Amino acid sequence: MRLLLDIGNTHTRAALTSNNKLTKTKLFETKEWFNAKSAKTINQLLSNKQIDATLCASVVPSATIKLKKLSYLKGIKTHLLTHKNCGLKIKYPKPKTIGPDRLANAIGALDEFIPPLIVVDFGTALTFDVVDKKGIYVGGVICPGLSVMTEYLHEKTALLPKVKIKDTTQFIGKSTIQAMQIGAVHGYRGLISNIVTGLKKTLHARKINVIATGGCAEIISANLPEISATRPLLTLEGLRLASERIN
Repeated sequence: MRLLLDIGNTHTRAALTSNNKLTKTKLFETKEWFNAKSAKTINQLLSNKQIDATLCASVVPSATIKLKKLSYLKGIKTHLLTHKNCGLKIKYPKPKTIGPDRLANAIGALDEFIPPLIVVDFGTALTFDVVDKKGIYVGGVICPGLSVMTEYLHEKTALLPKVKIKDTTQFIGKSTIQAMQIGAVHGYRGLISNIVTGLKKTLHARKINVIATGGCAEIISANLPEISATRPLLTLEGLRLASERIN
């Protein structure tokens, strides 16, 4: 049994994997790595189970250090997912700069879907990762995430409030909050549609699988025909697959 960790800028997803499947998952705020809460959450997840090793995809180096210390105290070996051990074919100028979560997403998508494909991950950043028809990771696109946009509007203006992202069929806001929600939801749908269209043209692909994952994936993907499927645990599934080949 192995412990899998997807440490993002805002949230961390943890899971156990055994017999080629995810058996248990936990979600907690990444800031908890810097207090006693993360150790408590991990202990609850492990629940005295025998863990062979940990595989981590982290975009927060300071949290990675905390994980390594915790694993060391428990006598668990820690592996970090990289371009060298992920098993992906990569065509990219500086592959070591690709986020490990993006590599895990590509691994997970390739296991289920036929390339060419695009993974759209709704995290703190909105990322698009592209695998060509030969199954080679060739790059992608990075945009500000939904939460970054709405929080920035709140922080940098005197009157705009914090808003909770939720789906809406309206296009004319009758309140400030509704207007911001319309801008977030429909604005991001337009952004995704435009970028996917451009990527399809670049790849010369008539048909392409587009897989959504991450926090707001289900909300934004609704009524968005470009999205082929939504997979909330895609990053962890990619880590699970990678863990099978990393000793």
